[in-house]
Amino acid sequence: MNCTVQAFAKLNLMLDILGKLPKDYHEVCMLMQSVSLADTVHLETDGSGVLTVDCTNPEIPCGDGNIAYRAARAFFETTALPFDGLRISIEKHIPHAAGLAGGSADAAAVLFGLNRMFDRPLAERALCELGGALGADVPFCLTGGLMLAQYDGTVLSALPARAFGPVVIVKPDCAVSTAEAYHAFDTAGRVRHPDRQGMLHAVMQNDLPGIFRRVGNVFEQFIDVPERVVIKALMREHGAACACMSGSGPSVFGIFETEAQAEAAASTLRKRFSDVFLCECMPVGVKTAD
Repeated sequence: MNCTVQAFAKLNLMLDILGKLPKDYHEVCMLMQSVSLADTVHLETDGSGVLTVDCTNPEIPCGDGNIAYRAARAFFETTALPFDGLRISIEKHIPHAAGLAGGSADAAAVLFGLNRMFDRPLAERALCELGGALGADVPFCLTGGLMLAQYDGTVLSALPARAFGPVVIVKPDCAVSTAEAYHAFDTAGRVRHPDRQGMLHAVMQNDLPGIFRRVGNVFEQFIDVPERVVIKALMREHGAACACMSGSGPSVFGIFETEAQAEAAASTLRKRFSDVFLCECMPVGVKTAD
């Protein structure tokens, strides 16, 4: 048996931290949107009796350190299905450690693909609960679209799809540690929080200008990404309705009203940055490849 799944990246249209939870987790409130930037994950049972992962990005571990590997192992342990060998091949397009949930998307693709291959032994809720044990972003990556994520990020509420325009994403040539980002928040003094209530009201009213005015990420106050200011300025020069960092960074995205604006912005940004992606919003987090 085999299955090929597209695993879509996510953006944080809003990211706020409300406080600490047990076991050093953080309570968050996030508005997340899937976008068409995607990894391709191919699953194939091979009769070897061994679980293997290979990836086109050599920086990504392929054993137990890979969340896709752990997802497959957790699936078989949870379902008690017989295991006779599985090969996971990841064609990587989502930048690594970029605030775009690339690893979580790959794990979601493995859970989604295996569930289809084995005639859906797990309902969607059970699949999301299994994903949440692997990583806070995995349940969102399994469902996707436009979602409100609360508590530790695993409590999801679907929101009506909105007609956002094309998206440009830039991943600067630097890395950000999520753990260090949360530590910076924990040790900060005064914090400016995004307008959570106003954002949700704007979403429910389909008030796109109101949504774009409230796009924000609390981490921008604590994470030093020197190129962020330049990227956001160039995006706005080309007409971006909003520009913001995603996750704990360092990726920055802009949403545009027209394809022409987005293409012009991407062209300009590619003169300075190697990782620039032009994409669109998606209604799902994973889907089988056509």
